[in-house]
Amino acid sequence: MNFFKITIFTLISLGTLTPIDIAFAEGLNPQNYKVLSINNDKFSIINVKNFIAKGDDFIKKGNYEKAKDSYDKARNLARQLSGFYRDLSGSFRGIDARIPREMDTKGRESLRIWADSNSRLSKLYKLKKQPEVAVPLLVEIIKIMSPSSPEGKSAYNELMELGFVVTPYKGI
Repeated sequence: MNFFKITIFTLISLGTLTPIDIAFAEGLNPQNYKVLSINNDKFSIINVKNFIAKGDDFIKKGNYEKAKDSYDKARNLARQLSGFYRDLSGSFRGIDARIPREMDTKGRESLRIWADSNSRLSKLYKLKKQPEVAVPLLVEIIKIMSPSSPEGKSAYNELMELGFVVTPYKGI
């Protein structure tokens, strides 16, 4: 029994003699854990831009079907992001003004890139001699960006070129 007590006492003594400032946790940067803030993320405006760039590359190579798929992915992702930013902005209105401001800024950027992907997709359909598919995309650009925006004016001019509208828009 004495041996057991001596062993316990020795172990406790050794435990109290070890340095107290030992850290067992790693000192990693917490920013690395923000999965959606990393530049190569799948759910971001950067990824929308990557889809558009890939579509442009496919156009240069003459592969219209892959370009269409890439532009479609860009368009769908931009539309989703826009909706989520709008919803978050509305949820935090009146609670914390910083969050709606940030979401509104991100939302406007996602709308611009959504309009850009629509524009490229409509040009592809015009190139493939399918103007009936380009028209809804051009109308959507005007709807999401407004007729007086540069994107809206350009879309309306393309609708005139296609013969879908006749009355010229003079704009502001």
